[in-house]
Amino acid sequence: MSANPDDAPGGRRTDPSLQPTSASALVLAALVGAALGWLLLGYNQFFYRVAPLPWTAAVVLVALTLTEAYLAQNTSARIQRKPGAPPVEPLLVARYVALAKASSLVGALTAGFSAGVLAWLVLEPTDAARSDVPTVATTLVAAGALVGAALWLERSCRVPHRPDRQDDDSDRPAGGR
Repeated sequence: MSANPDDAPGGRRTDPSLQPTSASALVLAALVGAALGWLLLGYNQFFYRVAPLPWTAAVVLVALTLTEAYLAQNTSARIQRKPGAPPVEPLLVARYVALAKASSLVGALTAGFSAGVLAWLVLEPTDAARSDVPTVATTLVAAGALVGAALWLERSCRVPHRPDRQDDDSDRPAGGR
């Protein structure tokens, strides 16, 4: 038995670590969202007949995008210890990473859902469908912006590479071990 429990037989580390959000997970979430959006309106038009689609989703997504973009800029400056920036608490960074990972998935699902609904609305030859296109298109753009801001926040929470450290932890969040 080895003295270091973190050493796996293949020389890999076995300690838990947080991996960056993968593009494949975001694409898969968007595709699932698009299928749900298309199927919800295509096969169950009760949802569409209840009321016109609200602007609420776009407004919430824009607010989240602006908040996460601010957090990304602020956290990056604090982790890199730029002059005038206060130090950052590791637990706060871990919370930001969790927020960023969740937001990127929600943004991808919402973007996919909006794309599916938008495709259905564009193909529907009614005036009511055409009147909802701007709402859904705005929601799609806001969801894409949320994914971008969330990925930026996640990237901002990484510990910068320092040459004086022996192990390379540059891809780990500041709150990691």
